[in-house]
Amino acid sequence: MSLAEKYPQEIQKIFAKYPPEQKRSAVMPLLYLAQREEGFITKGAMEEIAGMLGIKVTEVAEIVGFYTLYHDEKAGKYRMQVCTDLPCALRGADKFIEELCGNLGVKVGETTEDGLVTVEAVMCLAACDKAPMLQTQGSDGINYHENMTVDKTLELIEALKKSVA
Repeated sequence: MSLAEKYPQEIQKIFAKYPPEQKRSAVMPLLYLAQREEGFITKGAMEEIAGMLGIKVTEVAEIVGFYTLYHDEKAGKYRMQVCTDLPCALRGADKFIEELCGNLGVKVGETTEDGLVTVEAVMCLAACDKAPMLQTQGSDGINYHENMTVDKTLELIEALKKSVA
């Protein structure tokens, strides 16, 4: 079922916020709508959004690829996104993510065997002075965790396990 068939009123409300000649500005709220159910945006949804806005699919895909809040593939119940840009790397983010993945038995970009956590490296979560830091994205929204250690992160994961049990 298409987005237009599933969410006609919501799409209408989104388009009402923008002048008709600027309808391409609705791309981000439409992407959020497309991602809401599955936790990621399918190629079909990107194509449909591009068609609604009169833009190329590659333009929609560029936005999905750029922003850390949009995803084009399925992942664990929680995405654990660790900032690894240069300022964070200088504060130990690279070593942190390597050790975290080692403890979880995954590589960056992979999901834990239980399907709970996907560990991702991202650029700039705007907390360089509090690195290593990460954000979790899941059913409880987006949560930021600063000045993390591997032990504190493993405790966080245990708490997440209990919350979904």
